[in-house]
Amino acid sequence: RPGGTTFYFVNDGPERALEQAREAAGGRDIRIAGGADVIQQYLNLGVIDELEIALAPVLFGGGRRLFENLHEPLPRFRIDKVLDSPTATHLRYVRE
Repeated sequence: RPGGTTFYFVNDGPERALEQAREAAGGRDIRIAGGADVIQQYLNLGVIDELEIALAPVLFGGGRRLFENLHEPLPRFRIDKVLDSPTATHLRYVRE
């Protein structure tokens, strides 16, 4: 459908997934959705220009730290936008 979102699930690793996404996008922007593990893989490849993060508090239990297991040097990001909602804080970081 026009203007819709298409999802592709790829199990060949982040490099191949990005290659397929670029082919499918035909020069348009690509969005990668996922948790900490997925984000870390693409940060380590150095291919992330923007990060949009929904930060939701966890009262019980735990979660995975987003910015660990990263290779050096890390690209620098600056906060571009902050939006609060009743259930999460939405953050957008842009690569410098």
